[in-house]
Amino acid sequence: MHRHVTQAGISIAQAISHLGSPLAMTVLAFAGTFTLLALAEWILLAGWVAAFSGASLIDRWLKLAIHRPRPIYAANLLPHSSWSFPSGHAMGSLVGYGMLAYLLVLANRGNPARQRSIVILATVLILAIGISRLYLGVHYLSDVVGGYAAGLVWLATCIALVELGRRWQQGSLRLTPTS
Repeated sequence: MHRHVTQAGISIAQAISHLGSPLAMTVLAFAGTFTLLALAEWILLAGWVAAFSGASLIDRWLKLAIHRPRPIYAANLLPHSSWSFPSGHAMGSLVGYGMLAYLLVLANRGNPARQRSIVILATVLILAIGISRLYLGVHYLSDVVGGYAAGLVWLATCIALVELGRRWQQGSLRLTPTS
C-alpha cells in the first residue's frame, strides 16, 4: 500500500491518524471524566477510567512482550520509534470512541435511529484511523488487527462490568443466592 501514497494522501491520513493519537485519547479521556464527574455518574465514570487506563496498560504490555519492529517506512514519519504490535492508535481509538459511543447510545435511549448513527459514525472513525496507520506505513496489517482485537476484548469487558454495576445499582442484579 505504501508504494502508492501521495503527499495529499499522507496529509489526510496524518489528520485522521491524529484522531487516534495518545494526545487525542487523553483529551477524550479527561473530557469524559469531567463530564461524568459533573453528572455524578459513578459507575459509568469507573468504567470510563478503567477503559482508558486499561487500554494504555494493555498496549504497553503487549508492545513490551512482543517487541515487533515497525515497517521500514515508519522511520520517515515517526520521530521516535516504539514497537509496532499492537497498533496503539487502533486499540486506543476502538476503546476510546467505543466507550464514547456506548455512553451516547445510553444517553439516546428511545431513539434507535440516533443510536444507529452513533455506532456507525464511531465504527467508520475507528476503521479510518486503522486504515490511516496502514496508509502511512507505520504499521503492518496484523498490528492494526491485533490492536482492534485487544481493544475489542477490553472494551467488551469494561462495558460488561459497567452493565453489571448499573443493574446492581438499580437492584435488578442479585449477587447473593436466594433461598
